[in-house]
Amino acid sequence: MTMKTIAKNNFDNSKTNCVFGTYEWANETVNIIDGCKHDCKYCYSKAMAIRFKRKTPANWKEEKIRNNGSLNYSKKVDGTIMFPSSHDIHPEHLSYHIDFIERLLEHGNRLLIVTKPHFDSIKTICEQFIDYRDKILFRFTIGSINSDILKFWEPGAPDFNERLKVLKYAFNKNFQTSVSCEPMLDNNIVGVIDAVYPFITDSIWLGKANYLIKRLKFNKADDHLTMKKALQLLNWQSDDNIQDLYDIYKDDAKIKWKESIKSIVGIKIPIQSGLDI
Repeated sequence: MTMKTIAKNNFDNSKTNCVFGTYEWANETVNIIDGCKHDCKYCYSKAMAIRFKRKTPANWKEEKIRNNGSLNYSKKVDGTIMFPSSHDIHPEHLSYHIDFIERLLEHGNRLLIVTKPHFDSIKTICEQFIDYRDKILFRFTIGSINSDILKFWEPGAPDFNERLKVLKYAFNKNFQTSVSCEPMLDNNIVGVIDAVYPFITDSIWLGKANYLIKRLKFNKADDHLTMKKALQLLNWQSDDNIQDLYDIYKDDAKIKWKESIKSIVGIKIPIQSGLDI
């Protein structure tokens, strides 16, 4: 069985225990922008872009619309498409995102829209695609209820209040909703779960800060303060603390576990081939 045949043709990911990364969520990922204005310190996509010399630490937050055919994506995927996976949906380029989402939906695709959400952007998407509610699942990234912590790790992204406002709006418009707490950014992820739970139709995904020190170094975010906070975060995400968190929510069907947690609590996962950092 290949990685791309694991995900089911709906939004129930309860049986996708044997895959890593985005394949726990979707059959395919698509993107239309290089770089991301949110400029998250821990960003995997930023680290990969720097490693393969597509971007630098300085210009990562300068978004550039791709000119490689991705905007002309025009196929039907047997399953779910995650969009985007290597950037967020920023208001500056919203028109491009709207056009691309429309193209994906017109071809009959199911979409998992993942972003650190700006209210006006998601409100526009909801209004534009209200008739496609059965084809869209929103997954908003919320790693803390503390806006100061979010600002530190995700300097260009919305604060907690705006993200929660967006989640409530999409929920009240009867869209399918979910949240990603990957990475969890402090030791109060229970606070995030309590705040978002009433507005979730699908799931809440919990995950550790993967390869945190290495990614911070690639991203040139390895100043003394950031490294100090990174070590604190890793201490909070010790195996014992992760096990305690798992024990609290292991019987809650809405709580899902990323591979970084599955490997600690004994949920079997295969060894993934390929490069990671």
